Amino acid sequence: MKLFDDIPVERPATPLLDTLNTPAGLRAMSMDQLGQVADELRAYLLYSVGVSGGHFGAGLGVVELTLALHQALETPHDRLVWDVGHQAYPHKILTGRREAMLGIRRYGGLAAFPRRAESEYDTFGVGHSSTSISAALGMALAARTRGEKRRVCAVIGDGALSAGMAFEGLAHAGHVDANLLVILNDNEMSISENVGGMASYLARILVSKPYLNMRESGKKVLSHLPGALELARRTEEHMKGMISPATLFEEMGFNYIGPIDGHDLPLLVETLHTMRDLEGPQFLHVKTRKGKGFMPAEADPIGYHAITKLEKAEPEKSGDTPPPLKPASNAVKKKKRKYCNVFGDWLCDMAAVDERLVGITPAMREGSDLIRFSREYPGRYYDVAIAEQHSVTLSAGLACEGMKPVLAIYSTFLQRGYDQLIHDVAVQGLDVTFAIDRAGLVGEDGPTHHGALDLSYLRCIPGMVVMAPADEAECRAMLSAAYQHPGPAAVRYPRGTGPGVEIPDHLEPIEIGRAERRRTSGAETGRVALLAFGSLNSAAAAVADALDATHLNMRSIKPLDHQAVLDIADDHDLLVTLEENVVAGGAGSAVNELLAREDVQVAVLNLGLPDAFVEHGKPAELITECALDAEAIEAAIRARLP
Repeated sequence: MKLFDDIPVERPATPLLDTLNTPAGLRAMSMDQLGQVADELRAYLLYSVGVSGGHFGAGLGVVELTLALHQALETPHDRLVWDVGHQAYPHKILTGRREAMLGIRRYGGLAAFPRRAESEYDTFGVGHSSTSISAALGMALAARTRGEKRRVCAVIGDGALSAGMAFEGLAHAGHVDANLLVILNDNEMSISENVGGMASYLARILVSKPYLNMRESGKKVLSHLPGALELARRTEEHMKGMISPATLFEEMGFNYIGPIDGHDLPLLVETLHTMRDLEGPQFLHVKTRKGKGFMPAEADPIGYHAITKLEKAEPEKSGDTPPPLKPASNAVKKKKRKYCNVFGDWLCDMAAVDERLVGITPAMREGSDLIRFSREYPGRYYDVAIAEQHSVTLSAGLACEGMKPVLAIYSTFLQRGYDQLIHDVAVQGLDVTFAIDRAGLVGEDGPTHHGALDLSYLRCIPGMVVMAPADEAECRAMLSAAYQHPGPAAVRYPRGTGPGVEIPDHLEPIEIGRAERRRTSGAETGRVALLAFGSLNSAAAAVADALDATHLNMRSIKPLDHQAVLDIADDHDLLVTLEENVVAGGAGSAVNELLAREDVQVAVLNLGLPDAFVEHGKPAELITECALDAEAIEAAIRARLP
């Protein structure tokens, strides 16, 4: 295997890879040729992500596995389902999208995750974890019902396997005895110890045709001897259990093989060729290393989970040698604090004054910035892995006992714990604070990760407090207000940085349900009022200046500042609501409902995200596409004015 210390800045030579427009060409290659393709694939993956940015640590770890899967399976006839999709970049390169990878995650380019509309090789659209086994099982059962000879394989990581949904799929697959192959891509984050010589040796034996034939023949012979078959089964089970975590999966009805080295290409090909023809549920445990082949990523798999594209630094003088390329995120230190950093600092500061505070996250320690909190307050920090439903109900249980849980969770992931949010927290009126990150349009990860729905799905829950800050200082004050509120309360804030206002050190809360008038129109007639919620306050300020309009920073979606809305409606001709959330059921709808309930007759224009799943691209591009930039907002208002 070729090792890399740097990301290639020029397109590497990939003569064998360039001949592969579909995976079919892999099936005619020798093992030496497959090894060369692996080196070329890893080099091209590094180069393409350097150009476009994106996830690549997981993809580097499955280069050999991806090659072996497409070599052993007759894709796309055989179904290959990737969980989450972070590791699917090599799959995309091998399935006719090699050159298009240079524009992945860009506006109009390839999606960040497998997507059915993009390729027939993408059998299931993903983005959230732990769905692959259930989806693949559905495909396997469909093939059985139709009498089709089709192999189905799900590839799931050890992190994704921590979710209950994955085990629900495993249990059902074993129950219905489906012809399904599940591959556990264990990249040393959990599950088992490192692969050893004995484990690899046993795995070779367990998957070998002589062993399998002997196993089946032995069953027939022993079936005539009372108790002998059960004794043989238990003996085999205990032998496996001594050096591999076989028992759990075999008790669920799977034939477990492994763990094997996921970077041993000949072993992978041999194993998959044998397992693809076995009947019933099969489970292959593969050990890989995240970032394999790129030394910086192997040393820091979390930091190199994904990178931004590489930017060339300008030489100081003509003739100077340009400095080496570095990730853009490391090139310049931003002075503005990200909203997640504001939350992380607030959490530690509040924990210092209230020992009841407990911080919880479903596997988003780095993304939600609980790093410092996890180190300073390890006894009050719980990372529950990819188990959003559990994280919400765990918070409810803590609140029942007088603790003050703060759940840090992405907007799009809270959707997975919605039933628990309603029944386990809200129905009981429990004191849980929800710090909802990645609200609104998050950018290149696209529709599976946009936080476009939370105002709508939170606002309808009785007793729920929902706030959205206009800037970093408000975010801190709102977190304090939500924390002090004796019931369920949420603060939703966007990804990235805010306007850059000064952030206070104190923990004074903002008043819940009280709007802030930031500008008053000087016009005598045709007055316009902008009612802005959260992130769109910056655009609202520019539009208000351009139109001489009144500008209200609404702050709270629920409860709404009724009096502020009614006062504005009384002496303005047009109310314009602005939110980075779908219009349907969102903050603007709350204003409409209030006006209708109070029988107030005034023109209203609701502006927000469209009734569609917004594609991927840079946030600024998407804001423009959704007509929520200042120029588009002004144009929409002028079109409504007489």
